[in-house]
Amino acid sequence: MKNFIKKLENREDLSFDESKNAFEILMEGKASEQEIYEFLTLLSSKGEVSDEIAGGVHILRDKSKRVNIKNCVDTCGTGGDGKNTLNISTASALLLASMGVKVAKHGNKAVSSKCGSGDVLEALNIKINLEPTEIEEQINKNNFGFMFAPNYHNAMKHVGPTRKKIGKRTIFNMIGPLSSPALVENQVVGVFDKKLLKIFAHALKNLDIKFAWIVNSEDGLDEISPYAKTNVVQLKNGRISDLVIDPNELNIKADNFENLLGDDANFNANKIIDIFKGEDNDFSKAVCLNTAAGLIVMNKHSNFKDSYAEARKFILSGNVYNHLKLLQNV
Repeated sequence: MKNFIKKLENREDLSFDESKNAFEILMEGKASEQEIYEFLTLLSSKGEVSDEIAGGVHILRDKSKRVNIKNCVDTCGTGGDGKNTLNISTASALLLASMGVKVAKHGNKAVSSKCGSGDVLEALNIKINLEPTEIEEQINKNNFGFMFAPNYHNAMKHVGPTRKKIGKRTIFNMIGPLSSPALVENQVVGVFDKKLLKIFAHALKNLDIKFAWIVNSEDGLDEISPYAKTNVVQLKNGRISDLVIDPNELNIKADNFENLLGDDANFNANKIIDIFKGEDNDFSKAVCLNTAAGLIVMNKHSNFKDSYAEARKFILSGNVYNHLKLLQNV
């Protein structure tokens, strides 16, 4: 571990293989607390690169419980945008499932907000503590399964206390969303910083992801925003390209950011229920924008405008609420 720390002290990037070796030491519990602290803080101050992230993801996936399911999408983002919004990506995952898309949702409880995906799903009476076979059964039956990260990544226990001690974002905030126990090949990943768009795309390419959108909006959301342009880096079959989603071109007419602000789990869950029953507001539009991205990466649409229109039509029908009730009856 000392060799890797020395490289980082010299502000040198680690290669993919070096990162794998370093994270193997961390995840095996063979590094001291001081070494973990130095490794994570030096990485952060240098600025993490795609090979370092991909190496960490490779090891974390390797050591996780496995969910065996094919042709699924995940909508897990980094969080940490500091905006305290409603659970947009979780609601998008549920909307996608109700539209017939298989979703293996990976997530946690609140870390940097009042309400994480695990919190809001519990408030919606959806079980989050399921074993891999139960997840597989639920996805095959109702198109949705939630993999609660702490149950699947036991190796993380070795770094948990040090992460708490550091008390701010580390590379693990970037590794987490890419470490799906279902090894999904299709992803929509929101990131908290525009600088991470290309870094994540190259990390995902290294991990053999087939089709992903990595998104960050110009108003600072780690989601596709209904209020401002959103920068998207697309990874499709090994090719990386850039595009921009402009809400004005989609005639979205959303005008009040406060409509997206969340609170505790019960508040956020009730807001999700409202839009699933057909209530039309800025939150509903934001969820449809991010659902449209999910439809694109699952090859259900090639045109974003058409994809968004389908999601809008479906959510306003109120049919999503019926599907939510199926998930609550697990």
